[in-house]
This record gives sequence, C-alpha cells and structure tokens, in this order.
Amino acid sequence: MEVRPKKALGQHFLRDTGTAQRIVNSLSVVYNSTLMENPGDGQRIPVVEVGPGTGVLTRYLWDHPQIDYYAVELDRESVVFLQQQYPTLGKRLIQGDFLHLPTELFPPEFLLIGNFPYNISSQIFFRVLEFKDRIPEVVGMVQKEVAERYCASPGSRTYGILSVLLHTWYHTEYLFTVPPGAFIPPPKVQSGVIRLLRNNRVKLDCPEDLFLKVVKTTFNQRRKTIRNSLNPILGKRKIADSRLPDLRPEQLDVSDFVQLTKEVAAILNAG
Repeated sequence: MEVRPKKALGQHFLRDTGTAQRIVNSLSVVYNSTLMENPGDGQRIPVVEVGPGTGVLTRYLWDHPQIDYYAVELDRESVVFLQQQYPTLGKRLIQGDFLHLPTELFPPEFLLIGNFPYNISSQIFFRVLEFKDRIPEVVGMVQKEVAERYCASPGSRTYGILSVLLHTWYHTEYLFTVPPGAFIPPPKVQSGVIRLLRNNRVKLDCPEDLFLKVVKTTFNQRRKTIRNSLNPILGKRKIADSRLPDLRPEQLDVSDFVQLTKEVAAILNAG
C-alpha cells in the first residue's frame, strides 16, 4: 500500500533511515536509561509518536526493548498502512488530532517524539506545555528556523514567545540539521531536530495565567519597550520605575518575566 503525502496536512515523509535512527537515538530511554521516576526492573517507558506517517521512526521505536510504544496519526491512509505493518499495535495506534485528543487517552507520563508537520509545530509545543507535568522529554523535528527559535537565548533576534515558555519548563537543545533531500516530497527549507528535557521548576512565583499573558502581550509588540507594550493589560496605569520597563521583551529571561509579572499583578490587585 502506498501512502501519499498530503499538502493539506503538511506531510513530508522522512525517508532517510540514518536520520530516523539518529532521531530515535536522541531519546534518553535509548541513550541513557530513563527520565521517568522510580522505574522498576524491566519496566518499559511509554513513548508517544505524533504523526508516524509511513512508520520510518516507528520501526526503531516499536521493537526497542525499553519502549512502550504509542502513536497518534490524523491521516486515515497512514493509519491503515501502519495497521497493516504493525497489526499488534491495536489501540496503541490512535487515529485523531494530537492537538485536541482527550488527555485520558495517553499514559499518565510519557516521552514525545515525532517528525512534526511544519504547519502545526507551534500548536504541538503549546500542547506540550499543557502536558508539561506528564511529558519529561520531547525529541522532535521541525523547520530549522523554528527549531532555532525554540532554543534561542535572550538577546537573540529569534527569541520569542515559545522560547520563553519552553525555557520556563524545559532545558532546550538544538541537536542537528536535516537537509530537504531526506524527505518525500523535499520541503523548501532545512529541518532541525531539538530535544526538550523537563527542568526542576514545579511552579512559578507569580500567577501562571498572567505570566503567559505578559509574555504574549510584550512579544506581540516587540518593537516597543516593556513600558509601552503592557498598555493592553495595564491601560493608563504604569509599571513602577525599574530596569525592566525600559527594556524590550527579547532582552528578558524567564526570571525577568516572572519579576515583571509580579509587578503587573501588584498593580492590577491595587486597582
């Protein structure tokens, strides 16, 4: 059975087996035992693959002795193909949209891997942030410039909303670049593989919903200083004089945004 790449789904099927093996080898369960808490002897680690397509990554994940494999695939044609190739997958192969599936369909804790469609990669990582207490690790391939943005540090021109949010909860690492020729059909851009490892932060020292709002609001007006970009939240009220209001959002690290959010919360609570 042939699976046709569908432009509407942003499908570029990985065909290079060496790259596939390298991506799978980047999972800690493969290269360094496990990140999961208190694993028992012989316990396998749940790994969810998003968008397995023609199963190029699947072949290395399915047979791995330490991996308890699950897959989420939206494309019906790919689902039928994978069912034929791996008939014992059964209910571990979920047909649906990872962005909208109920959380109870997934293991309580799992690693995430995939060649993520370019057109929804940002939504996938926002979904990862929703699952942050259940996903200790992500290894994913996205468009190269997007991968660099996710891993960017403060002061970088590519530093943005997801840079801050991912750095808040994960250690991010750009692993390697994949050329267009590794795919069918070849994309017009290079791809990048990144790894996220959950950090030790349990909660923020500020309201988390307001933190998200502050990060998004300031970066949506990134040409303005913090003082002016916060107008949609504060209105005519102004943040106290400190070093933060006169900076631009790309100059702030996670701790700066936490402090900024605390100052904004204090102003809002004061009425």
